[in-house]
Amino acid sequence: MQLPVELAPVLSALRRVGRPRIVGGAVRDWLLGLAPKDLDIEVGGASFADLHRVLAPLGATDVVGRSFGVIKLRLSSGVEYDISLPRRESKTGAGHRGFAVAPDPLLDDAGAAARRDFTVNAIAWDPCAACLIDPYGGESDLRARRLRHTSPAFAEDPLRVLRALQLAGRFDLTLDPATAELCRAIAPTYHELPVERVWHEWAKWAEKSAPPFGRPSAGLRVLIETRWLSHFPELAALSGCPQDPEWHPEGDVFTHTAHACDALARDPDWLNADARRRRLLMFAVLLHDAGKPACTRLEEKPVDSGRLRWVSPGHEPAGVAPAEAFLTRIGAPLDHTPAITPLVANHMVHHHGGPDGLGPNAIRRLARRLHPSTLAELATVMRADNAGRPPLQSPETRALIDRLLARANALDLATAAPRPVLLGRHLIAAGLAPGPEFKRLLDLAFEAQIDGAFANEAQAISWLAARLVSQ
Repeated sequence: MQLPVELAPVLSALRRVGRPRIVGGAVRDWLLGLAPKDLDIEVGGASFADLHRVLAPLGATDVVGRSFGVIKLRLSSGVEYDISLPRRESKTGAGHRGFAVAPDPLLDDAGAAARRDFTVNAIAWDPCAACLIDPYGGESDLRARRLRHTSPAFAEDPLRVLRALQLAGRFDLTLDPATAELCRAIAPTYHELPVERVWHEWAKWAEKSAPPFGRPSAGLRVLIETRWLSHFPELAALSGCPQDPEWHPEGDVFTHTAHACDALARDPDWLNADARRRRLLMFAVLLHDAGKPACTRLEEKPVDSGRLRWVSPGHEPAGVAPAEAFLTRIGAPLDHTPAITPLVANHMVHHHGGPDGLGPNAIRRLARRLHPSTLAELATVMRADNAGRPPLQSPETRALIDRLLARANALDLATAAPRPVLLGRHLIAAGLAPGPEFKRLLDLAFEAQIDGAFANEAQAISWLAARLVSQ
C-alpha cells in the first residue's frame, strides 16, 4: 500500500509508543485499485497521553475527541489525519446514538475490527510489516463482491442497513443472506434514526454510485432484500406497478427505475458533474416515474384494434407530490426539491412536440419552468429514462432528445433559463414613475419576450415604446 511520504514520520513516531494500523475504507479502496482517501490510523497498545506526546511536535493537534480516543493531526501541508485508539462500543439505548464508546488500548486487532459494520471495512494494513490484517475475511468478501456483517453487534445500529444501501450501490456488492436476515429483523427500528443520518447515506448512494464499480441498482436491491423499501412508500409503490411490455419489456416501474439509475451512472454528463449536481440528477431519475402508481390503468387503444394496454397519462405532474414527500422523508436539503421536481414534472416533454419537436417559444417556456434546473440536465434525465428499458432501444426517442438539446443550445438556453431583457430602469428611462404598474408591465414584457416579440435590449425598448403609444 503506497502511503504519502509526509505520513512516514507520523508512523515512525506512533511506532515508538504502539501498533499503528491503516484502517477502514482506505484499505478497502486500495484493494479495489482505487486511490485511498481520508487515511485513518488506529494505534493499539498506546495511551492517549502517549499519542499526544509523540504527535504534538509534528503538527497542530486537536484533542476534542479525547473521550473517544481520537486526535486530529494537521501537518504543515494542511493535510489532516484522524489518529485514534481502538475502542469498545456498548449498547445503552435505542437508535443510532444509543452507544457508550470508550477507548481501549489493550484491544487486539480482531477485537478492534469487531466493532466495524461490514467485513470489507474491517480490514487493516500494518505499515510496519507491510501486510494485511483481516480477521473476518473481508478481502475474500471484497473479491466475491459480498457485503457481510462483521459480528452480531451489527443489529444494534439500524443505520448500518442504509450503509449497506450506499456501499452496495458504490461497489456493486450483493448482500449476504445472513446479513439480509439481520436487516429484516431490525426493520422496525428504522424510525429511531435521525433524519440527518438517513440523508447522509442516501446522499452517498446518489453521488458515489459511479464507475468503475458503482451500480445504483445494487443499492436499491438491498432495500428489496431487507424489506426496508416499505420505509420509503413513494418507492415501494413503484414495485409491482405494471407497464406495457411492448414499451417496457424490463418489467414493472421499480425495475425500470433501477435500470434508469444505472444508465445515468454511465452518462458522461453525470460522471463529469460535481457532487451536488450528481445528487440532483440521480434523485430526479429515481423519482421520475413516482406519479405512475396513481395514474396507471388499463385502457383500450383504438389504434390497436381495441387491445388493452397499461398506460399512465398525467404521471409527470402527478410525480411532483410523491417526489417532494420522499425528499422530505430522507431529509434532503431544502434547495434540492425545487431543482428536482421540475425535472420529474417535465421528463416526457420531448414527446409533446410531435415529430418536428418543440418550437422556440415552447423551449423558452420550458427553460423557465425548469429553473433552477436546466434543459441540459433534463436531457440527461431523459437519456437515462430512455436507456432504462433493456433490451429495448429507441433511436427515435434519442433523436428527439438530441434535437431538443440542439435547439436549446441554439437559443442559448441549454444551461440557463431566459432572463428578462426589459427591466425597471428601462421603464424609468421611458418616463414612467415607479409604482404598482411596474410589475404588471414587466410581467407582460417577459411574456412577450418568451413569445419571441423581442430578443435584445434595443428590441425591448421599441416594444415598450409601441405599447406606451397604444395605451
